Amino acid sequence: MRRALLERQTRETDIRVSLDLDGRGRVQVRTGIRFFDHMLEQVGKHGLLDLRIEARGDLDVDQHHTVEDVGLALGAAVSKALGARRGIHRAGYFVMPMDETLAVAALDLCGRPYCRCAYRIRARRVGDLQSELIEDFFRAFANAAGAALHLRILEGRSSHHMAEALFKCFARALGFAVSRDRRLKGALPSTKGLL
Repeated sequence: MRRALLERQTRETDIRVSLDLDGRGRVQVRTGIRFFDHMLEQVGKHGLLDLRIEARGDLDVDQHHTVEDVGLALGAAVSKALGARRGIHRAGYFVMPMDETLAVAALDLCGRPYCRCAYRIRARRVGDLQSELIEDFFRAFANAAGAALHLRILEGRSSHHMAEALFKCFARALGFAVSRDRRLKGALPSTKGLL
């Protein structure tokens, strides 16, 4: 079973993640930041992951701890659910048009964390989410999942569309990368024999 239950507790946050990589996109998210919830819902729905996230953080201080720690917890849950990473596609990419916005995500579950975000969201907040924290979420995810992640916005005007297109194309890339390739029959997707 490619599932994971994960708890992350610090002095700043208390997070529980339930993840099924072979889901149908059933999602239930509650972080205390409504726009962030909406973006995480995109990850489950468009990645076809069954995802449940309950997070309580020190939002009276700032959103940073909650957003970053959710990224760490989700990345760790993906890594745990993948186990030895045998038989998966390993890499995925997607180009997401959303009205005037065009975003690209490329992801490799190679075991070597790296994150490159090449975009600029002009608004300081998208809904109730501090927009600068979107990059912190993706960096934390990449580190905990052991993923090389590249995100770009090629075109865009609406900050809402730009943020949502990033999360949707990330979800599609992730959904493909974690999916099984029957031709591999449980083999490791690497010429090195190690991920």
